[in-house]
Amino acid sequence: MEKIKMTTPLVEMDGDEMTRILWADIKELLILPFVELKTEYYDLGLPHRDETGDQVTIDSANATKKYGVAVKCATITPNAQRMTEYKLHEMWKSPNGTIRAMLDGTVFRAPILVSGVKPTVRTWQMPITIARHAYGDVYRNVEIDVPGAGKAELVFTGEDGQEIRQTIFDFKGPGILQGVHNLDASIASFAHACFQYALSVKQDLWFSTKDTISKTYDHTFKDIFQEIYDSTYKAQFEAAGITYFYTLIDDAVARVVRSKGGFIWACKNYDGDVMSDMVATAFGSLAMMTSVLVSPDGKFEYEAAHGTVTRHYYRYLKGEETSTNPVATIFAWSGALRKRGELDQLPELMAFADKLEKATLDVIESGVMTKDLALLWEGNECKAVNSRAFLEAIADKMQS
Repeated sequence: MEKIKMTTPLVEMDGDEMTRILWADIKELLILPFVELKTEYYDLGLPHRDETGDQVTIDSANATKKYGVAVKCATITPNAQRMTEYKLHEMWKSPNGTIRAMLDGTVFRAPILVSGVKPTVRTWQMPITIARHAYGDVYRNVEIDVPGAGKAELVFTGEDGQEIRQTIFDFKGPGILQGVHNLDASIASFAHACFQYALSVKQDLWFSTKDTISKTYDHTFKDIFQEIYDSTYKAQFEAAGITYFYTLIDDAVARVVRSKGGFIWACKNYDGDVMSDMVATAFGSLAMMTSVLVSPDGKFEYEAAHGTVTRHYYRYLKGEETSTNPVATIFAWSGALRKRGELDQLPELMAFADKLEKATLDVIESGVMTKDLALLWEGNECKAVNSRAFLEAIADKMQS
């Protein structure tokens, strides 16, 4: 069988722990037998990030700007325990946060639905897409461990020398401080991306913050969204028969749980991080969630929405069998290959991506799946297999 040709490389960002193992297996079994794969490879595994002073993360983001499409494996964002475990020189920032900031994009996450796995929320009938702002908030924060009594202030010094100063808190003893920021331009890019995506899929768009408490930070998000909607998208939304509305995030959560699904829920960066995990889990599994970062100038980075599956990795290192679900990582590859095919006008590559996704879902619906899905299965009899056997079953389906 002649392999499908590529003309432009994908930016390939390798990752950490169990997902790194699955990454290699997916390439070996599901992609390389069928595609003459062209990638520009970057090792974003934590040891290599530490060796390069995290320069490799910056290089991978710049490569994405150059080539337009990237596929990324899950990576570790180190904490104090990881500092010791990996003997790191520094507690490096989230690579996802770095890449998102450099691309100034919006992350769209949607569950992968399969018959036999019903949502935990019984009213949900259609996917809920989370649109997550990809800049600022806690992912670009500055923190201080306050040693004792004293006054904490928020200070801004303009280029003209003007100073704005506000007391945060008068500490009577030790505590902690955190400073976060955002940019009007990034919020505007986020808003445009959400409105355009809603129009492209013809789904209602919800947006939520907590402007009643955060009367400047969150309220700015609300105002920018409303101004852009009224000036640019209102007539288009009305013509398409879809709606945009804003509500407080606590009200949005209540509405989402009572809804039938089938809409886009736009959230600030941290809110989107939490809510996308909630939506994915309620639909079935964190490993059944697509994620794509879209920049305002049309660059795309596909990844899984979950972490590196550390617990399974430790078992793998002991030689134990694991049944880790690779579906989201498979769909990251298929999404990136499809987009590469679309941009390069390669219909064979786009068709391959479609067939890879269909083969994956067909194997599950035939009753062969990883353990996480078997525990949720409500279809006919199923068989829980290890990760490698699951990938091999998909490869057999692709060959046939």
